[in-house]
Amino acid sequence: MKIKQNIHFEFSQDLVREPLLYKINRSFDVVVNIRGASVTDQGGFIALELEGEQAEVTRVIDYLRGQGVRLEEGLGGPER
Repeated sequence: MKIKQNIHFEFSQDLVREPLLYKINRSFDVVVNIRGASVTDQGGFIALELEGEQAEVTRVIDYLRGQGVRLEEGLGGPER
């Protein structure tokens, strides 16, 4: 069964040049919808909607945490 899960993560300067989204698209069977992003030379923030099987979405989350990003559920930003 496919699910949709919103996540947001922050990353430091040493990960700015890492192609994280490219690797997710090439390595995992999920649809990635970018809901927001802000990236500078000092670091960045990305909000994503992931769609796919629960196990595959969990693999993406584990991969990102393994890369050293600070990851949380939801899109971040102010509550509405």
